Amino acid sequence: MSTDYQRAREELGRRLRELRAECADGRLTGTQLAQRLGWPQSKVSKLENGRQTPTDDDLRAWADAVGHSDAFPELSARLKGFESHIRSWRRQLAAGHTPVQETWNTLVGESQILRMWESSTISGMVQTADYARHVFECYTDLRRSPRDTEEAVRARMKRQEWLYRPGKRLKLLMWEGALWAQLCPPDVLVAQLDRLLGLVGMDTVSLGIVPLGSALRLPPANSFCMLDDRLVVLEDWHAELWLDDAETIALYGRVWDTFAEAAVYGPDAQQVIARVRRSVKV
Repeated sequence: MSTDYQRAREELGRRLRELRAECADGRLTGTQLAQRLGWPQSKVSKLENGRQTPTDDDLRAWADAVGHSDAFPELSARLKGFESHIRSWRRQLAAGHTPVQETWNTLVGESQILRMWESSTISGMVQTADYARHVFECYTDLRRSPRDTEEAVRARMKRQEWLYRPGKRLKLLMWEGALWAQLCPPDVLVAQLDRLLGLVGMDTVSLGIVPLGSALRLPPANSFCMLDDRLVVLEDWHAELWLDDAETIALYGRVWDTFAEAAVYGPDAQQVIARVRRSVKV
């Protein structure tokens, strides 16, 4: 769990404790409040100590029970403020991958410039349908989510129409190791690498490859996407993180610039891709 997320949850817990102490009809103990709400006392304790994330219904019930119903909008806003940054895959994938892809289609559609760093797989913005199909299958098996692979692939392919719109710009950096990852049959990987070769020189795409032998000032670490200068999204095993504060966006901008300095472009990038392609045994 991120430090920022936990800190925000603890702050909300402290605010709940303050409201209990300032109960309109006299200070309540945690046990008394639990009885009033019909909850286990442990739930009150966990919420106040930032060890459990409340729901909107929990917050409304708490505010009503301590005689401060007018505090609910503030509590709800706090919850939305830190929950919006941690988007768990369990919740997001409850209906499959397609809704997640559609959300991304909206995000990308509203953006002019995407800066992406990919360290483990080839970016969804430039995947072939067959490659995307195997990636979705990997994550569906891992997360045990509904299997809607074909619909998800179609949604991802639709997003790539953005690449052909005037004024759009994809600045894509990839670690060479992502090209070698055999998440699909060899013939699918070869076709995907051919797709990358065809992107070099495309007006709306700047493709940089960081070779395995490059001297790095930072470890490859997590992949991430910067949407203009308003949002950074990165993916972890348990959740997708949406980060929108100016300081964090500036940090990821410096990370991206660091990898951009280590990357090769144009014919040099093509040589790296072609070298990987020749190594694939079909």
